[in-house]
Amino acid sequence: MEDQTSCAKICVVFSRMKPYVLMVALQFGSAGMYIISMATLNHGMSRFVLIVYRNAVAALAMAPFALLLERKIRPKITIAIFIKIMALGFLEPILDQNLSYLGMQYTSASFTSAVMNAVPAVTFVMAVVFRLEHIKIKERRSQAKIVGTVLTFSGALLMTLYKGPIIDLIWSHKTSHHANHSSTDTHWITGTLLILVGCCAWSAFYILQSITIKTYPAELSLSTLICLMGAIQSAAVGLVAERHPSAWAIGWDSRLLAPVYTGIVSSGLTYYVQGLVMKTRGPVFVTAFNPLCMIIVAALGTLILAEQLHLGSIIGAIIIAIGLYSVAWGKSKDQFGPTPTTTEEKGDAYELPISATEGSKLVIEANNYGEHAGKSNFPVKK
Repeated sequence: MEDQTSCAKICVVFSRMKPYVLMVALQFGSAGMYIISMATLNHGMSRFVLIVYRNAVAALAMAPFALLLERKIRPKITIAIFIKIMALGFLEPILDQNLSYLGMQYTSASFTSAVMNAVPAVTFVMAVVFRLEHIKIKERRSQAKIVGTVLTFSGALLMTLYKGPIIDLIWSHKTSHHANHSSTDTHWITGTLLILVGCCAWSAFYILQSITIKTYPAELSLSTLICLMGAIQSAAVGLVAERHPSAWAIGWDSRLLAPVYTGIVSSGLTYYVQGLVMKTRGPVFVTAFNPLCMIIVAALGTLILAEQLHLGSIIGAIIIAIGLYSVAWGKSKDQFGPTPTTTEEKGDAYELPISATEGSKLVIEANNYGEHAGKSNFPVKK
């Protein structure tokens, strides 16, 4: 009897700890994506080739699950849906991944992971512009989202314009003699701007995703098709940019590890784990762990890649993290907001909650107040 009671207590404790353990493990996996990608690019692999292989692996990894699990609910693809899928494949794999990888080469992996926390704020601004998000300035939730957005952009601006002195960690001096020459200030600013434009492309990808899922509500199939279209389009770009056959060669090294890891872990396991956690804890819970990835990347980047950590990057990253939590808090309060009473209000007030980022995925909830909310979980190949 006592053994059964002990087992029951252990099961309860494990059940409560499971979301935390999964999310921490997920952040380590996301951090590995930045480190492995950066190391591979530093060893000479073309970013165009990496993007092609990455999306091809992601499509192959998800296709069996999409075929098996969604064979009864998968709708037919119309011309309009096909065009949207093509646009999604262009926004994320072509624009976002290309610009983010190039910006990461100009700056660092830790810097890129920090700036990517700005995606929820960028998505919020774009949602307001496209009238998918409505602001009521007198409400605290709207004030929190506005303040969080301002803080996020302020942090990104600080990281762009101010590098500051180099912060030496415990292991920094041991690896400093292996470090590459530091980026010039021009490359630093250029890299930051490229990453921010990548954030805008990523945000536009989320908004178009939320629209597409209404007419094609098969999440796994949609994600697989996006990866497939991304692989095809990036292959067309890559064949123009990298014409020499040696650029496409892979071996039993980081050139094979990077596309396999980013394709399977960043698009496959991340999809499953976040979907599992969000069913019980919600999207805000997942968002709260995003800055942990930034910290892990900063530590591993200085240890493995011998990256230099600047004071401006640390201060800016802290400000961005605070802004991220402010936006997430405001979005978490949307479901408790007042319900519109008129039909016109219900038709216009479309909310676009913004949640998980940082190499994982974003959850978009279509909340039409009086109607039931529709939740869509998507893998993000960031």
